[in-house]
Amino acid sequence: MSCASLSQSFVSPSRALATEILGLVMAYRRVPREEAACGDHQCAACAAPHLDRIVASIESNGPVTFVLPAFPGKSPNPAKVLGARPDMAERQSLSFLNDLFRRIETIYSPGARMVLCSDGRVFNDVVGIEENDITTYQRDLDALIAELGADRLSTFNLDDVFTGANFDEMRKQLMSGFGEPLENVQAEARAGGDTQRLYCGITRFLVEDAKRPNLSISNSALQKDCRRRAYEVIRRSRAWDRLLAGYFPDAVRLSIHPQGCGSRKIGIHLMETKDEWLTAWHSVAVEVRGQFRLMKREHAENLGAELVFLNGRPSHFTLPASEEVP
Repeated sequence: MSCASLSQSFVSPSRALATEILGLVMAYRRVPREEAACGDHQCAACAAPHLDRIVASIESNGPVTFVLPAFPGKSPNPAKVLGARPDMAERQSLSFLNDLFRRIETIYSPGARMVLCSDGRVFNDVVGIEENDITTYQRDLDALIAELGADRLSTFNLDDVFTGANFDEMRKQLMSGFGEPLENVQAEARAGGDTQRLYCGITRFLVEDAKRPNLSISNSALQKDCRRRAYEVIRRSRAWDRLLAGYFPDAVRLSIHPQGCGSRKIGIHLMETKDEWLTAWHSVAVEVRGQFRLMKREHAENLGAELVFLNGRPSHFTLPASEEVP
């Protein structure tokens, strides 16, 4: 699909402003490696599914709403993260998002807001994160947003929808109302495209998260189990996506996964990383020459990075300025 310039396609004042707003966000796109040529933030095909929503906000003189399912909870694998609670990786990611939305306000005075729809409770039983760790992570995330003064950001999670239900019942109600047959997801993954990329990416994360010294099953059995669970993660995530569409029908949809050209979601990076799949909750923040980037904990330690504590807890790593980072 060609990446025609946005300026060639849209000329009305409100659409021109919408294009400029969207361009600020698309500058940080996550795109599949095989579609790297479509990394241009001026791609008209990629902007098309989203511009009308922004135009509608502009014409009503209201803030533009973005929704991002993200910040589910830390990976349970200690080789990837520092622990179960938010750290510098989340701090930097939240600061980036809030600063980005402040920049939008400089070109559009009603501004924009970001709703972070934490999906940890949606599938934590499938990915191996304890319920209490999800609760603590969500609480800490809200506290961190308040501490940073990140007033363009807010959170929304499954607990806000099914109040009074226990966690298992929340998930059952979600899937009862918004789930789809497993066979549908399997067929889409076999057909290739974004669903296959997502399936492979989630499978890889599940395998990585499960590989610990006390692993009691063979690699082949682990791969089989993770492939099964990856389908269920996608089913749960899609159900959450459908629920969010009802709660935020006018919002521009973002994703922390790479999205192909013309997708109804925009993949977005929250921090610098060479891995198009890596996120704050699957890695650690490493300060290199005054800039933070994401990498897995074991990678940082193998490079000889020094652990830094903040408020008495492990926060991030730092590397000497002389170090070359592969």
